[in-house]
Amino acid sequence: MEKSQIRSSVDFERPGIQHGNLYVPYSYNLAGWANLMLPVTVLNGGSGPTALVMAGNHGDEYPGPVAIMHLMRKLKLEDVLGRAILIPALNMPAVKASTRLSPLDGKNMNRSFPGNPFGTVTEMIAHYLTTELFPRADIVVDIHTGGRSVDFYPCAHMHLVSDLQQRQKMLGGTLAWNTDFAFLYADIAGTGLLPVEAERQGKTVITTEMGGGEPISAKVHKLCQSGLRNMLVHLGVLGGDFQTRAQLGLPATRWVQSLDWQDYRFAQESGLYETLVDLGANVAADEPVGLIHFVERPDREPLQVVAPTSGVLLATRGPSMVAQGDCVACIAHDVDPSVLA
Repeated sequence: MEKSQIRSSVDFERPGIQHGNLYVPYSYNLAGWANLMLPVTVLNGGSGPTALVMAGNHGDEYPGPVAIMHLMRKLKLEDVLGRAILIPALNMPAVKASTRLSPLDGKNMNRSFPGNPFGTVTEMIAHYLTTELFPRADIVVDIHTGGRSVDFYPCAHMHLVSDLQQRQKMLGGTLAWNTDFAFLYADIAGTGLLPVEAERQGKTVITTEMGGGEPISAKVHKLCQSGLRNMLVHLGVLGGDFQTRAQLGLPATRWVQSLDWQDYRFAQESGLYETLVDLGANVAADEPVGLIHFVERPDREPLQVVAPTSGVLLATRGPSMVAQGDCVACIAHDVDPSVLA
C-alpha cells in the first residue's frame, strides 16, 4: 500500500515514555496548511508484547477515552513489561463534537478500513492504523459503548474468528475484563470495521460495549478502567496482580452471542419507543421487549417489538424517539461451551 501522509512526533521503537501527537494533514476555509493532532502516548519498557489501545473511534462514547487517560497518567515505566501505544481520542473531531461520525468528512471511522492514504481525514487515519500501527502490535484494543443510539449491558466482546489459536487469545483477553457478560457479535451494518482489519492481520483483538448514552455511571467508569488494566496484565503487557471474577467474589462471566441478523430488532415504523424489559433480563420467544407509540395517532395501538427466540436483552434503544429502521433491541443467547474450548 501507499505510504501514509500522517507524521508522528513519537518514535514507536524508542525505550521509555513519550507523549506526542499524530499529525494528519488537511485544510479548511481558514487554513490551507493545517494538521489534525491526535494525542498518542508510547510506554516502551521491555521485551513483552505490544498493545495498541484506542478509544474515541466514535465520538459519543466516553468511558474509553477516560480510562485510557487515567492509564497513561498513572503508569510508570517499571509497570510496563512490553509496549503500550495509547490513543484516547482516535476520531478527535467526533470526540470534540460528541458525534458518532466525524464532522470533518461525515465518515464513520469504524466503517473506513483499510483506509486510503489520499482520502479524507478519517480514511487517512484508518490507513495509518492499517499500515503503521497494526503491524507493530500483538494486541489491538478498541473500547466502545453503544453511544447515544444504543444502551448496552456493559460487556467485553469479540468476533468469533476462525483461527483457533487467535480465538483462544481473544477469549482470554475478553474474559479478563471481568464483565458480567462476554458477547460474541456479528457485523450487521456494513463492512470496513477496525477490529476486522486487525483480526485479518492476526492480532489478538479485544473490544467492548461499556453501556451507552450521555450519562456514565461511576460503576461503568470503574469497570472500564479496572477491566482495561486487568486485561493488559493478563496478556503480559503490564506487570501487577491479575484478578479473576472468583477472586472478586463474583459469579462466572456469562458468554452470550448474537450471530443471527434476526437477533437485532429494527423499528418497523417511526415513533416513541418504550422499553419493557431491563437490560440483562432473560426473555422468552415472542415476548414483547418494547413498544413503538405513535404520537401523531395516539388512538392507535402501539406496535410491539418482540424477541424472536428466547435469550437475554443485551442492548436497547438509547433515544426514545426512533425512526423506521433504527435498531431498538439486541437479543443474545447462551454460547455452546464447545465454542469456548
